[in-house]
Amino acid sequence: MAISGIFSALIIGLLIGTLGRLVVPGKQRIPIWLTILVGIAAALIGTFAANVLGVGDTRGIDWIELIIQIALAAVGVSLTARVYGRRHL
Repeated sequence: MAISGIFSALIIGLLIGTLGRLVVPGKQRIPIWLTILVGIAAALIGTFAANVLGVGDTRGIDWIELIIQIALAAVGVSLTARVYGRRHL
């Protein structure tokens, strides 16, 4: 993986993780690096799921894929906040 690919994954992970975090109500007490990791995982899994469903490559913006990614990030952030919160209280 090239340096540009790593930076792209970090930026996309940050954006997807942040959007997922905004969807979850309340305050999530997890660090930004964990939000980025959840966002990267959600982006990768969401892209795979969209491709399996046949909506991964459409004309224009892939809104359905983006919604899947954000939903997965919201679930991931919520679960991570619960686990991380229990360990660091």
